[in-house]
Amino acid sequence: MHPVEPRQRGLDGGLGGFLLGAAGMFATLYSTQAILPDLGRAFDVSASLAGLTISVVILALAVGSWLWGPFSDWYGRRRSILLASALLVLPTIAVALAPSFPLLLVGRALQGLCMPGLLTVGPPYVFETFSARGGGRAVGFYLMALVAGGLVGRVGVALLTAVAGWRVGLGVLAVLPFAAAVVMARSLPEGPSPLRSSRSLEGAQRQLRNPRLIAPTATGCALYFGFVSIFSFAAYRLQADPFDWGTAATGLVYLVWVYGALGPPIGNVIDRTGWRPVALASLAVSILALTASLPAILPLFIASLGLFAAASFAGFAAAQVGVGDATPTDRGAATAVYFSAYYACGAVAGYLPGLLWESAGWTGTALLALGVLGASVAAVLATSRARDRAG
Repeated sequence: MHPVEPRQRGLDGGLGGFLLGAAGMFATLYSTQAILPDLGRAFDVSASLAGLTISVVILALAVGSWLWGPFSDWYGRRRSILLASALLVLPTIAVALAPSFPLLLVGRALQGLCMPGLLTVGPPYVFETFSARGGGRAVGFYLMALVAGGLVGRVGVALLTAVAGWRVGLGVLAVLPFAAAVVMARSLPEGPSPLRSSRSLEGAQRQLRNPRLIAPTATGCALYFGFVSIFSFAAYRLQADPFDWGTAATGLVYLVWVYGALGPPIGNVIDRTGWRPVALASLAVSILALTASLPAILPLFIASLGLFAAASFAGFAAAQVGVGDATPTDRGAATAVYFSAYYACGAVAGYLPGLLWESAGWTGTALLALGVLGASVAAVLATSRARDRAG
């Protein structure tokens, strides 16, 4: 089957089934984020320990990326995606039934090991299968689906938790990967055979030494660190003085994720300008948004969350296009390098900012993220100058 352009097929059964799978994976990934205070009360654990329900799944994603990325270069993108969606159902049910906090963490880790089969394999699959005219636009559709899943995983789970408890909120999510697996088995198109090295380890070793991966990886890692930090511990700030919000109202704050609908237009901009200018602009706007979040002024805080979300989604799209442009071969291995670093940063962001929240409040959490974002700007600028000198 030949590669299919988004303009030719749009969101039909093929691409639509894949986007459903992506949304289901992302809903599950962050399903505990908006209800961290509820989990803390249910299992009598601190904010930093409750944040481990984010950290362990992201850390497992980082490990699993090294399995699923190169595996998809050899086994095939489509078959990897289908397998991962089916496998995710059981640990999602197990998380909802967990009788203790340690077993909840085990279930979350198992979820994380399944997810790279779509979240890591997805970008090269989209790039190779749906992007004959515009890789940026195709990745924009993919990220828009992730955002939709993120809204379900945060807002939907928060509302269900407020009405029926956290077990129901988390358990219902098992329907999404199951439905996605069924739909994709019937409609997901087979992409072109991935270009790969003659030996599986050779591709991974080559991508570890690929200097073109440094800038997109630095961009994605910094934005993801800030993203997990801010949206994990924003719930604690909103439920504390002086705001004193409840679980349902806190969950609604994640509606700022609607800015993810900007994915396809941002993708068009990336196709015209290249990924690097969009990445730098996203980092700069993210720094501005976090700075604006520091005063305890509710309208300003909500607006800063929305601005930070919009900038992050644009930066994520740019970084993933940058990874695709970094190499024509072994893209599964390249995305494994990118996502292993990306998710490792996210795992730290699920725990370390919680310690700063406990000792310094929102100011400590935000300043940590600002430092990471600033370091990324320096790295991207440095690699840009090195590239210009080489050229």
